[in-house]
Amino acid sequence: MQDLLEKHWHHLPASEVIELLDTNGESGLDQFEVAGRQERFGANALTPAKGKSPLQRFLQQFNQALVYILLVAIVVKLALGGYVDAAVILAVVLLNAVLGFAQENKALNALAALSRALTTEATVRRAGNKQRINARDLVPGDLVLLVSGDKVPADLRLLQVRDLQVDESALTGESVPVAKQAGELAHDAALADRRNMAYTSTLVTYGTATGVVTAIGDGTEIGNISGLIASTQQLDTPLTRQVGRFSHYLLYLILALAAFTFVVGLVHGESWVAMFMATVALAVAMIPEGLPAVLTITLAIGVGRMAQRHAIIRRLPAVETLGSTTVICSDKTGTLTRNEMTVQKLSAGGAHFDLTGVGLRPWRYPATARAGRRPRQSSRSAGAAARRPALQRLAAT
Repeated sequence: MQDLLEKHWHHLPASEVIELLDTNGESGLDQFEVAGRQERFGANALTPAKGKSPLQRFLQQFNQALVYILLVAIVVKLALGGYVDAAVILAVVLLNAVLGFAQENKALNALAALSRALTTEATVRRAGNKQRINARDLVPGDLVLLVSGDKVPADLRLLQVRDLQVDESALTGESVPVAKQAGELAHDAALADRRNMAYTSTLVTYGTATGVVTAIGDGTEIGNISGLIASTQQLDTPLTRQVGRFSHYLLYLILALAAFTFVVGLVHGESWVAMFMATVALAVAMIPEGLPAVLTITLAIGVGRMAQRHAIIRRLPAVETLGSTTVICSDKTGTLTRNEMTVQKLSAGGAHFDLTGVGLRPWRYPATARAGRRPRQSSRSAGAAARRPALQRLAAT
């Protein structure tokens, strides 16, 4: 069954889809089969990203270059007997960590509450009976009934369609609802052109349909996108990069001035013990203990203002990133894209060519001609040569 779930369902006739999924196109699955498939495939839900424990999230608040300098200053102060100064610096560091941890914990709890509230229900036909169930309980082979206003609960191969239109902007970026059909399509049909499929998290805007579940949870197209998002690298914000550079420059400056002060004192005949104490006092005095707390409090104020506008910010530095944004680029549909353009057809020398490849992935040369007459070799070569500079310019942009 697991191998079947990876098939190109849009390319198969509806009768073959029903047969491969071992279901009934009229009455659906019986309860015993549903229970067995639920045990085999699990819940129809995306696997949550593995989060950090509360202790790890609290310790993460200390992972800043400036905080490292402050921690070193605390150790030095304790070694020299400056307990009051060490306590003050430690209080500032702890305040900074507590504020950051509290804000992140509050955002995580809010996101978890939203996830629990946004439950999706599905109308299915099981053992000939129409039921309304939680979408988490869907299994491959279930018959799902769609009506206007429904959120598609899983990836479906449509079996019966009546004027169905689906808003797939969450998946493909196309803002205009797509009209659906029930017939099979070409094997190489792109995701956005699979009119006989309905995908998780898309919205039915018009019409009705019946479809059979072909994929659930992480096996859906939305699950694939979720996996790609989880694997992205976390980048530093402009503010964190600037604070990091400032901390390194400050550390180098403190060490340089301390060394200079120590050498000058020795040259003038001072004892090395006295000069060492003076050097340490100078180095600690140059450390801006209040800077981390000021930054955290400022970002927390920004998070509070965003919350008043119903925007939940999980990490404090994200507020600074939003504040630094001046231009947002989108395509004609008003959605964000991958910024990849693809040349698909070419006319040259009286011949027409279909070009292969998607986005910036490699294409093949020469392209297959679809003209009424077979082009001469010279036309094919000229066409390939003519498109190389244009494609190179597109790839460069």
